[in-house]
Amino acid sequence: MSVAVRSPQQDRARRTRARLLDVAGELLAEAGIERISTNMIAARAGLTPPALYRYFGDKYAVLEALGRRLMERQNAVLDAWLARHAPGGIASMADHIGDLLSRNAAVTRAEPGAVWILRALHASPQLVHVRLESHRHVTDRLVDACAPHLPGIDRKSLWPRLRLAVEIGFAADEMLCEEDRIPADAVRAETASMLRAALLDLTARLS
Repeated sequence: MSVAVRSPQQDRARRTRARLLDVAGELLAEAGIERISTNMIAARAGLTPPALYRYFGDKYAVLEALGRRLMERQNAVLDAWLARHAPGGIASMADHIGDLLSRNAAVTRAEPGAVWILRALHASPQLVHVRLESHRHVTDRLVDACAPHLPGIDRKSLWPRLRLAVEIGFAADEMLCEEDRIPADAVRAETASMLRAALLDLTARLS
């Protein structure tokens, strides 16, 4: 069986695209959604605008790519967490929600321009689908993990409950991007407690 080998050109293109996204995230934090432009991004990255357009058609394409990259990194955290705790059942997942929230927050904070990326995903009609698709994906993954341990609850009933839990978890973390009157650890602990109770309630329904 042959193995595909990435060419030097592909590696260079991948690095250039990643560099453009890093620069765009930094500029987004400095200039905001309205002022950022492809010309600004290209200049900061040391490229010409035509070179940037090989990767992104306009600034909203850049913002969408930033959003998708952030969501993919958050999803990787979820996948690792599920691999570790889902085999232990609902109680195991419920008892470690705080760890998931903390790791997700760390990945988000490490992303260049994370606060403004999240704002863009909320504020721009062109970008709302990115966040919605990601949160639905997270819900699907949680349903897949929980359903085998909840044989008395059908997936159609389980999905909206977990979808709401997903929204609460992300909303609490996004609130901390702006709210400085509540310690972050306290917010995550309270959120974890709420979500833990919601998960354990599912098992109580089977009793």
